[in-house]
Amino acid sequence: MQVMRYCEAKPYQAPEHYGMHCLRLQGKEATQTDSIWIGLSHLLPGGHTSMKDASVEKIYVVIDGEVTVETASGSVTLKFMDSCRLAPGEARALVNRTNAPASILLVMPQ
Repeated sequence: MQVMRYCEAKPYQAPEHYGMHCLRLQGKEATQTDSIWIGLSHLLPGGHTSMKDASVEKIYVVIDGEVTVETASGSVTLKFMDSCRLAPGEARALVNRTNAPASILLVMPQ
């Protein structure tokens, strides 16, 4: 078993993420995983990403506040424990349009 304590999670820089603090909870340099990694992003009010795609699927789970996920086909605002899956190649932007911080988990393949 590999335990990662939140207080020990290390930040990582994600390109084209603005007003966000990203932490690696599992995988990559944080722990040894076989197929996925998990990140936690804290979005300040107005925090956002650019509209960008990835070659792998992504799953987002909002654990605090509200985060709007924009895609070419529309946008949806996710709230506490709401989640969404983005297909490989599906461009997305994340936006915190509220006046309160928000937090979102990211799960994706290595």
